[in-house]
Amino acid sequence: MLNRVVLALDRTDVARRLRKRVEQDDVVVTELKNGADIWDKLTRQSADAVLVSRTMIPDPAVQTVEAWEELPDAPALMVLTDDDNEDEHVQLQAAGAAAVVGARVSLDSMASLLFSVLSERDELAQERLATRRALTQPRLSDFVSTSGVMQAFVRTVERVIDSNVSLLILGETGVGKERLAQAVHYEGPRKTGPFIAINCGALPETLLESELFGHEEGAFTGAIRSRRGCFELAHHGTVFLDEIGELPHHLQVKLLRVLQEREVRRVGGERSIKVDVRVMAATNRDLKALIEQGLFRQDLYYRLSVMTLEIPPLRERREDIRELVRTYIDYLRPRVGRDVYGIRADAMHAMAQYRWPGNVRELINVIERAMLLAEGEEIGLVDLPQSVAVGREPSEMIMLPPPGAALDDLPPEWLERPWKDVRREAVERIERAYLKGLLEETKGKVGETARRAGMQPRSLFEKMQYYQLRKEDFR
Repeated sequence: MLNRVVLALDRTDVARRLRKRVEQDDVVVTELKNGADIWDKLTRQSADAVLVSRTMIPDPAVQTVEAWEELPDAPALMVLTDDDNEDEHVQLQAAGAAAVVGARVSLDSMASLLFSVLSERDELAQERLATRRALTQPRLSDFVSTSGVMQAFVRTVERVIDSNVSLLILGETGVGKERLAQAVHYEGPRKTGPFIAINCGALPETLLESELFGHEEGAFTGAIRSRRGCFELAHHGTVFLDEIGELPHHLQVKLLRVLQEREVRRVGGERSIKVDVRVMAATNRDLKALIEQGLFRQDLYYRLSVMTLEIPPLRERREDIRELVRTYIDYLRPRVGRDVYGIRADAMHAMAQYRWPGNVRELINVIERAMLLAEGEEIGLVDLPQSVAVGREPSEMIMLPPPGAALDDLPPEWLERPWKDVRREAVERIERAYLKGLLEETKGKVGETARRAGMQPRSLFEKMQYYQLRKEDFR
């Protein structure tokens, strides 16, 4: 979990040295300089912890700290003070300050206290997340199963829910592999334990190893404290390894040891730590083909695939589309904030005929977008993306004319469409061409592509899935 720390200290030398001690891969530090509006700036910071000099807190300080605690999602507030007014120290902590630190405390002790505050905040966040998940747990009954193929699939899943065997979940992009893993976890014997998910294809190799297995203090540059990996965090619960086919070969060896011995060794560590977890993995790749190519270990495959579940793609369960559309219109209505309650027959027919290469995830995105565009209480054909409305995937649609082309150079069929449709298709063509070009330049590196595009990696993944752009095709 990424932690954000803000330092607002009247001694810039202390702030600079403290920053060097605490900043690392999962801790980002921002320094703010003193000024007349410093407290106003602090109240607008998005952070997990703020360390501020007592001199920067407007008087009366106790009431100011009390008001701080009323801020939405208020960061943990730590106060650095030069005086020995113990009464005020006690009052500040009673008002809500996470810690009051004397200026004579060493930098190492200050850094240790800061990490302790961040750790407590992380644990509290995990507890809140667990509470929210308990109220909105995915259930197997959430999977619409009007079609015979989906009914048979659900019956198979029901037979493995109560076991602790490893599961390998297969399926195309967007079919709901992680949601299925969550449903199995929350209806199974480990439902009171944590569910920890990690995407093996979304993190740099060095960071992925630390996220999986943890690390000891001093294991590498910037590792100034020990950290538990996802297997330790998921003790008595479930670890979900998404995109397992992207796991580097040397980490496959370490994962195999965890599955065999039920113990982990942190990066830079010498002792083994016992873990009790159920492992579920998912991929949209052909692992058997990867084994033949020497890219995936056969012994690891057998350990992961004690039971294999393959979620049918949406095009093989078209009978479910109508119910899915109705379900997600109701589900998305509060989030979208539009009074949309249904869908017209022509729009429903188009959605039922479309092949849905992005499966349920693409369906949800299309419904949400259509609800935003709808001018009445029903989604119409004009509210759907052109690819869905005409029943063609983005790769099959007509090419966008080059920049600067005259109106006379546009394909004749474009001139017969409403402006709203033409604009939508033009944007989609530009988006796809832009992302395709970036992926070609970065050789399919999602993190670098997202950085250059100024996008969050998750948003880029969703765009890639919508436009059928696979990172493997650019390597």
